[in-house]
Amino acid sequence: MNLSFENTQNAFAYKSIGDLKKARFLFSVIQSPWVVNIATRATPLLMKSGLPINGIIRNTIFKQFVGGETLEDSAIVTKQLSSYGVQVILDYGVEAKEGEENFDEVTEKIIEAVNFAATQTNVPFVGIKITGVASMDLLETLNEAPRLRSGIHDSESENAAWDRVRDRLYAICDAAVEKGVGILIDAEETWIQDPIDRLAFELMAVYNKEKAVVYNTYQLYRHDRLHFLKISHQLAKEGNFLLGAKLVRGAYMEKERARALQKNYPSPIHDNKEATDADFDAAANYCLEHKDSISMVLASHNELSNMNIVQKMAQLGLSNNDHRVHFSQLFGMSDHITFNLALQKYNVSKYLPYGPLLDVIPYLMRRAQENSSVNGQTNRELLLIRKELARRKGKK
Repeated sequence: MNLSFENTQNAFAYKSIGDLKKARFLFSVIQSPWVVNIATRATPLLMKSGLPINGIIRNTIFKQFVGGETLEDSAIVTKQLSSYGVQVILDYGVEAKEGEENFDEVTEKIIEAVNFAATQTNVPFVGIKITGVASMDLLETLNEAPRLRSGIHDSESENAAWDRVRDRLYAICDAAVEKGVGILIDAEETWIQDPIDRLAFELMAVYNKEKAVVYNTYQLYRHDRLHFLKISHQLAKEGNFLLGAKLVRGAYMEKERARALQKNYPSPIHDNKEATDADFDAAANYCLEHKDSISMVLASHNELSNMNIVQKMAQLGLSNNDHRVHFSQLFGMSDHITFNLALQKYNVSKYLPYGPLLDVIPYLMRRAQENSSVNGQTNRELLLIRKELARRKGKK
């Protein structure tokens, strides 16, 4: 096996020296939690104030982590990634705005993304956040409502708003099936996750008969998700459909722990990173061991987790590009994983958000916070960028 995540020449072949220097500066800033805390609070206000900050944001953090403001912008990045064998997961990166009109507009944008994906050779998936098409209040109500014996929540069958949410998802999935594009449903906060899981199951039961079209996301920093993954698999087998499983560690750790403390209930998050890593790797191995009935998207920036699955695939005699295994990293991060996997012909993608600058600011602020909270990740990015800059300087 010739795979190595240390090869920075492969990892950054698509970046100019100027791009690498900008990335070095950006990750150096993100390394400081206090700077990030100030910036995440001040940036949205400064952008709305009319001060000339938009250009700075657009040329730094936006360019690093976002494909562009429109699908047309993203097409440029998509084509560039394709030339290196890297695929793309498109995501309309606008965070939730309340109101049925806004939810319908986001639905139309997602269907546009599905249609666009079908015109590209390297866009197998489109990502969805249910909070983009459904009210947070509605999701919380359904999450907390008691269940009837049928398994349906007692407020659900009469809830016209929930019927509209379901209609939106069915419209998206109908378009996806027609165009041959997969749908990845993001996991969100624990206090709205239950109705998201149930809707994902409903859609998988309809659309995942012959191949996995719809994928639900499992956040393995939750101590109940490994068990839930196994239950999901059993239910899928009983329902005679394929399970689509996107595995992530998780994105809301601080928020989840703070809310649990505030409301005096046990934290749903593992006590330490080691327990999260153990569950993540166990979940990935479980999916691979049941590859005939589970298709997996391994969405991870952890080198050991990615290498573990690469080695497991080899042990099982699977080809590098087996359609049931897909690797993914966020655009702007972990290029050393993505591009080196692509060079060995694995199915690997960049998760590529796009949308109007002002509307994707919440996404960008979350990226900055995540990078500052996982300091080892930022250090690793900086180390590799500096290594590649030194390599190029040595060639002159």
